[in-house]
Amino acid sequence: IYSSWSDHHPGMATEYAASLASVQEAAERIKGAVTRTPVMTCGAISSRAGRELFFKCELFQKVGAFKFRGATNAVRKHVEGGGKGPLVTHSSGNHAQALALAAKDAGLQALIVMPSNAPTVKVDAVKEYGATVVHCPPIVEERVKFAQRLLDENPGSILIPPYNHPDVMSGQGTLILEFFEQVEGGPLDAIIVPVGGGGMLSGCCVAAKGLQPNIRIFAAEPLGADDVARSMKAGELIPQTAPKTIADGLLTSMGDLTWPIIRDHVEDVITVSEEEIIEAMRLVYMRMKLVIEPSAAVGVAAALSPSFRAKEGLGRVGIVLCGGNVDIDKL
Repeated sequence: IYSSWSDHHPGMATEYAASLASVQEAAERIKGAVTRTPVMTCGAISSRAGRELFFKCELFQKVGAFKFRGATNAVRKHVEGGGKGPLVTHSSGNHAQALALAAKDAGLQALIVMPSNAPTVKVDAVKEYGATVVHCPPIVEERVKFAQRLLDENPGSILIPPYNHPDVMSGQGTLILEFFEQVEGGPLDAIIVPVGGGGMLSGCCVAAKGLQPNIRIFAAEPLGADDVARSMKAGELIPQTAPKTIADGLLTSMGDLTWPIIRDHVEDVITVSEEEIIEAMRLVYMRMKLVIEPSAAVGVAAALSPSFRAKEGLGRVGIVLCGGNVDIDKL
């Protein structure tokens, strides 16, 4: 359902689906709707990592995650072009909330397919924003089928996927434009970005390299959902199969639009264990007093991992704390 975008835009095969220019356009489009989230530091975590860390706090974004950027950009661009609703998507949580609120802001209806195991806090939030939730079995293929059915049943409806879409990718990249402006004391040597489907990572790649060609980019991924690490090793897109991790925001496979950007811009994928993710989450709760979700802890765990600590020449590293929608009952 998402691989078809490039089929209908033949010129895009050799180009990337997002660029610094498209990210800058997105920043103008979503200005005023999204929150310019703070950048924070923590001496205790920096000293443990052995280098200076800067944290972009997207847990303070509307809906509690970076996803509101991409959803707002996609919805506003759709409306600019005269488009109407309903807007359809499938998501394990954060994109569902993001699209629900972006649709509400635009006065459009949203129909959202969510897996039966999605955190209750996320399902409730989607409903609170006025969207209709349709539950499906927790398998990517089923999500796609259910979404297609909604598109077929609702004439004039449009799909706004969680990551594999140019406007979504460009919207997510806007966090880097802010991050680079906000960091004090000179440029960053590297950024660490958690990866699931790659919408945020791909948008961050084109924005970061566009502004600062020498910056080094690292993806952070749970060992229990390591399709990006395996894809990079193989040099081809390997789909996610039976992922198992506490980081419920990172369960999806990359898309045909996100993968080429990631393949060509990311230096290394740092994989972390469930224990490392939980330890990083505890550390951020205790030391920074920030309620991050496990998916955000993956980036912190990567910075603290032996393989990343062994890398040379990285004095100043930016980490994206991508969201804070944690199921409190499961803590």
